[in-house]
Amino acid sequence: MDEHLLMINGELLTKVTIWVTIVGYAAGTAFFALARKRREWDAVARMAWTVACVGLLAHFMSAFHFYHGWSQIAAYRDTARQTAEVFGLDWGGGLYVNYALLLAWVLDVLLWWRHGLDAYRRRPWPLVAAWHGLLIFIFFNATVVFKTGIMRWAGLCMCLGLCLVWWRATSNNSPRSSGNYPLTVAED
Repeated sequence: MDEHLLMINGELLTKVTIWVTIVGYAAGTAFFALARKRREWDAVARMAWTVACVGLLAHFMSAFHFYHGWSQIAAYRDTARQTAEVFGLDWGGGLYVNYALLLAWVLDVLLWWRHGLDAYRRRPWPLVAAWHGLLIFIFFNATVVFKTGIMRWAGLCMCLGLCLVWWRATSNNSPRSSGNYPLTVAED
C-alpha cells in the first residue's frame, strides 16, 4: 500500500474512532440520564460508555500512529499549534488534559463493570454532575471550538442535546423536591 493511501486510511480511521467515541458517549449518557429506574437502560448505557471508551483509546492510538509517528514531542507541538490557531496561545498542555481524560474514562469503565450496573447510580450526585459536566465541556471544545463547518454544527447540536437531557433528567427528580439525589439506583 502506498504512503498516500495509508495516510488517507489513517485519517479516516482517526476521524471514525473519535466519532464512535462522541456518539457512544452521547448515547450512553442519554440512556443513563433518562433511564428512570429501568435497569436494562443502564446496561445499554454501560455498553455504549464502554464502546465510547474503546473508541477514544483507538483514536489516541490512530492519531499517534498516523499523525505523530508515535512521537510525544510531535503530538505536543501539534496540540500547541492548534491551540495557537484558535486562542493565540502557543501551549500544548491540552495533550495532558487528553491523557487525564483517557485515564479517568478507562478507570470509570473498569469500575462500572467491576462493581455492577447499580454502582454508577450510587455515586454522589456532585461527582456524577462534575464528571459529565467536564466531559460535555471537553466535547464542546473538541467539536465546536476546534472544528469548523458541519462538524462544528453537529458538535453544537450534540452538546446542547446533552445539556437538555441532563436538565430534563434532573429537573424531574430534583433532590430539593424529593429528598433524594437525582438518578437514583434502579429498584428491582
